[in-house]
Amino acid sequence: MRTNRTSAIAAAALAALASAGTAWAATPGGVGAPSACRPANHLAKITQDQAGSGHLHFRVTLTAPKGYAACRLAGSPAGVAFALHGTSLGVTAGRYGDQTTDVTFGPGRPVHFDIQVPDQGHGTPADEVSFTLRAPGGEIPGTSVAEGRFEVAPGTAIGPVRSGA
Repeated sequence: MRTNRTSAIAAAALAALASAGTAWAATPGGVGAPSACRPANHLAKITQDQAGSGHLHFRVTLTAPKGYAACRLAGSPAGVAFALHGTSLGVTAGRYGDQTTDVTFGPGRPVHFDIQVPDQGHGTPADEVSFTLRAPGGEIPGTSVAEGRFEVAPGTAIGPVRSGA
């Protein structure tokens, strides 16, 4: 299984900030701090959520360590790809829900989105999802990665980013 690339990148970014001084992190309100929305500046994990009405649900939770500036996210992530042990599964995901409501994300303000999978009894195991976050004005450059046990199937859909873990 792949190592947690997101955690390694975030740790490297934090180390770089520490070696460069704390001016960015110490700025009141995070002004001048790097954005929590950038893939290297947040952590993501997948957990199973409560199933309902013919679907399995898996929650992708994003958290940002202290020292990063809050940012705005909106809609479902784009460019979603699923993998098992580093091998692409080739399942294409659609979107569902309100794609216009924006939420604040940053230290102490986790967000999450839902992977909704039709429960047909023959899902494909997966352990990684990669995706591009979206802001109210468009996509945020770079690819985020979350890891955890889940499954996908034809008809899988990604819900919009929402506040909370």
